[in-house]
Amino acid sequence: MADAPHAVARRALMAEIAAEVRATAGWTGRQTLKPAVTAALMRVPRHAFVPGKFRTTAYENHPLPIGHGQTISQPYIVAIMTELLDLAPTRRVLEIGTGSGYQAAVLAELAGEVYTIESIPALADMARRHLVALGYANIHVLVGDGSFGWAARAPYDRIIVTAAAPHIPTALIDQLVLEGRMVLPLGPEGGEQYLTLVTKSVRGRVAEQRLLPVAFVPLLGSVRH
Repeated sequence: MADAPHAVARRALMAEIAAEVRATAGWTGRQTLKPAVTAALMRVPRHAFVPGKFRTTAYENHPLPIGHGQTISQPYIVAIMTELLDLAPTRRVLEIGTGSGYQAAVLAELAGEVYTIESIPALADMARRHLVALGYANIHVLVGDGSFGWAARAPYDRIIVTAAAPHIPTALIDQLVLEGRMVLPLGPEGGEQYLTLVTKSVRGRVAEQRLLPVAFVPLLGSVRH
């Protein structure tokens, strides 16, 4: 899906992401991205998921506004969260916070099926348009409160949350398979937030590993109350 006008900027961004992955390895435990993750990031055109006025900066390593008080995440954050999920073509993934659809597209390059929930209808519609235009048939978009997950399609091998919650929504833990993984930012709005890896053992025991200080927009929905 890469196109020539953005090829140089995309390669420069990937070099910057690789350097940041190395620099944060003490927190995340990941020295490099898997080749499949790097390839997915190279294939997905980030400029197609941002408003037109920001397309000239689409391959800079920072978040960008997408309207409705929301942002498309910093490319490094998309990369490291995807890396931490340890995806495979057989995995079923739930994403909370579709936004403009960029993270879902990256996930869809690596997983079998992606189910993604967005609480803002206009953003969900935008994401659907982007994803259909790019030919993604394995992404399913729902408008709703991500705090409750998507029970009708559960369980999920992997869950990713792209907005900060004060605690892990119980519904998401329930919808995660045994030996599953979840990556999400935890912490209050405007306060200290950490990217967190959640694992569920074969016996159903849930463990949390705090990894990296981050700053995300808040997760909208019942989890805030």
